[in-house]
Amino acid sequence: MQRNSVLNERHRQLGSKLDGDTWNNMPIPWSYNRDAHEEVIATRTRAALYDVSALNIVQVSGPDAEAVLDQMLAIDITRLKPGTARLSAEVNESGALVDDIMVMRDAADRFRVSHGSGATPQTLARLAEGKQVEIVSDQDVHILSLQGPLSRDVLAPHVAGDLTGLPYFNHFPTTIFGKQVIIGRGGYSGELGYEVYCSRADAVFLWDSILEAGKPFGVIPASWNALELTRVEGGLLFFPFEMPEGDTTPWEVNMDWAVDLDKKADFIGKQALAHLKGRERVKQAGLHVDHHAAVEAGAPIFDGSQQVGVVTTASYSRLLMQSLAMVHLKPTHLKLGTSLTVRSQSGDFKATVVRTPFYDPRRLRTHPEKLA
Repeated sequence: MQRNSVLNERHRQLGSKLDGDTWNNMPIPWSYNRDAHEEVIATRTRAALYDVSALNIVQVSGPDAEAVLDQMLAIDITRLKPGTARLSAEVNESGALVDDIMVMRDAADRFRVSHGSGATPQTLARLAEGKQVEIVSDQDVHILSLQGPLSRDVLAPHVAGDLTGLPYFNHFPTTIFGKQVIIGRGGYSGELGYEVYCSRADAVFLWDSILEAGKPFGVIPASWNALELTRVEGGLLFFPFEMPEGDTTPWEVNMDWAVDLDKKADFIGKQALAHLKGRERVKQAGLHVDHHAAVEAGAPIFDGSQQVGVVTTASYSRLLMQSLAMVHLKPTHLKLGTSLTVRSQSGDFKATVVRTPFYDPRRLRTHPEKLA
């Protein structure tokens, strides 16, 4: 059955037809009645509100919940304290990435797993057999993501709790505008941001309340096209688009931080990952393309007559006034400043290997306290 956000009527009022590609079986507001680049500017300079309810949230609880997740994921779940979250690689027995994963620990025996369109449901079901664990797909939860440098100023006066002191990738149960929610600090924009996990019954009220509270700050609702633009500027991965090989390993997309090979517990694909470390066929990298528009995903990349890579995702950033490409390159061609050619459907374009993320390469925008 198709999933639907309770906010669909709000999206239609903003100009979305909700008739494009779905994600996780949910219609997505890919565009509103304004230029997505304006929504990016709002995200980068003020704040913008996104409906990211299409994320899959699975409740994993019970005495064996930790052990089941520790077997499925490449990070050490036992190190995760209640109120914290981590991104993790999830791989198969061959060491290939099979889903996007964020795991949030709410209590000693209670977790929420946010995942994309990969193998997580099937893997969890298999690992849970015969175990004391309950796995429930949360079909009620809606997720409102306020992203931007003023997001804290907008939300903090209305939150019952210390939002200002909430560290990155931490969360806590609280109330906002009188409604019970969980608020987590994070997001997919490369900016300071917060995600409000609420019930379906409260989502429309909270959407309207956040936008009303944000009016004096210049907050606007933003579409998924804007979210895609910000995530590319931020060099953030999206499964399976940054894994076009079909058997891409975490090492090949620079996800070393999402693998704990030293953890005591065995996990699916651990031996394969240990064997494949240092044997990368490609590496994730970034290109500035000499073009006035985005090139297409899948465009081959050449050094002379030799193909040395492929574009995984690309966009034109009006903010940076630059055509950007997230790419896979042979490890021999990763040096910054290397000149290459992208053979696009629109023609051949010169390109240069550059540091990623393209925007805020030190990722200080997500951690403004480091600038204080």
